[in-house]
Amino acid sequence: MTLSHHIIAAILTLPLVLATATASPTFVPAFPNLTIKKPVTTAILPGTDTELIVAQGGIIYILPKDRNASEAAIWFDLTERVTIDKDFEEGLLGLTFHPNYTSNGKFYVYYSRQDPKRSILSEFVAIDNKPDPTSERHLLEIRQPFWNHNSGLPTFGPDGYLYVSTGDGGNGNDPLTHSQNLFSPLGKILRLDIDTRSGDLPYGIPADNPFIATPGALAEIWAYGMRNPWGLHFDKKGRLWCADVGQAMWEEINLITKGGNYGWSYREGAHDLALSRNPPLTTEGKDAITLIDPVHEYSHADGISITGGVVYQGDAFPELQGKYIYGDWKSGFVWALTVDDDGKKISNTILRPRNATDDKKANSFQPTMFTTRPDGELWILSWDGKIYELAK
Repeated sequence: MTLSHHIIAAILTLPLVLATATASPTFVPAFPNLTIKKPVTTAILPGTDTELIVAQGGIIYILPKDRNASEAAIWFDLTERVTIDKDFEEGLLGLTFHPNYTSNGKFYVYYSRQDPKRSILSEFVAIDNKPDPTSERHLLEIRQPFWNHNSGLPTFGPDGYLYVSTGDGGNGNDPLTHSQNLFSPLGKILRLDIDTRSGDLPYGIPADNPFIATPGALAEIWAYGMRNPWGLHFDKKGRLWCADVGQAMWEEINLITKGGNYGWSYREGAHDLALSRNPPLTTEGKDAITLIDPVHEYSHADGISITGGVVYQGDAFPELQGKYIYGDWKSGFVWALTVDDDGKKISNTILRPRNATDDKKANSFQPTMFTTRPDGELWILSWDGKIYELAK
């Protein structure tokens, strides 16, 4: 999973969060007999009530209707294309459907390849909801200098453009300084028009992308200064949420704005990083670089790898309406973040603290993604291969 920390960090023992849990929902296995190895995300097959679940190893399954099922049918097998060197963070990492899928059958996947090591964003076409393996069209191939920080999870915005998050290329401390380099696609959120072509590119560049006229900058860039984004989500207000996995001390949640610089690797979260990398006071006579603070951050007392969430829009838990539900992969904590219309934090309530009396059981729940069901309720995917849901 795209979790950004060296594997050794994953065995850290984390203290109990000193927070009071509300009279909140519990988290229960939705399919007690079903295990999907390393689930990454789910997606609704447009025009149907079929739900798909993506496994990091390269298979997209059909989520069974029967809650007691022990097996899931395969919708698309990409294992011959997906090649993995380090299965901790590489693999099949994203799936999204074209807004006009019901008429054009197009969908998009993001996955790892080796020799050379790279991430690929591809378009496929489904005929009668059955993927055509011969229809693959590569949109992006991004060279990866290291095995980690691959990011993933492309998503379409309300503007119809495709947003793709990329990690900084991996290793520690952004050693190649990709995130602040506007000539590199790494450490960015990219914005593509996949319905047109710009020159020889297999996609178009939206005319209002912020760096389209900046010399030496990639026109695809929408925002930058990211370390390892794990979870892009557009809410019903059109705001783009991005959870960015930290390095040594801080995990962060950002609300993404056009042309925004979110600080890595000048800083981690809202805190200076001791790398002697300071943003210039001026840039060619222009104003000093502005770094955007996260809307929320938490320290490594509460977890070591943020798992991006979604804004809850279901009916079963009215008290969670409009709150951003997210968690931490290692600690298993889950929170509900409330912000105002200006994106300022109002509160952050813990929904699932560690069970101090049964630590081993609590840690079997390690959220890898929060997704929305067709009815507006939530699925919570977990590293143990289970799918969880909220229950009263």
